Amino acid sequence: MQKDFAKYPNRFEAGDSFTILPADKSTTELPAITITNKQQRPFGLCAGEFKVPDDFDAPLPEDIISAFEVG
Repeated sequence: MQKDFAKYPNRFEAGDSFTILPADKSTTELPAITITNKQQRPFGLCAGEFKVPDDFDAPLPEDIISAFEVG
């Protein structure tokens, strides 16, 4: 069993495909991918397009918090 997952992105990029065979489950195949644009986006690409509000980290209103609670 291989557990060195960090090497997989490079192998995908090189054109390898993988088959996952978990015990007692159906097979999953991860096909090879083709990356056509390896150019990174420039830093600050969206600078000035939006502003984080001053109250960004303020506590949420109670009705919104309760909407996320289970039970």
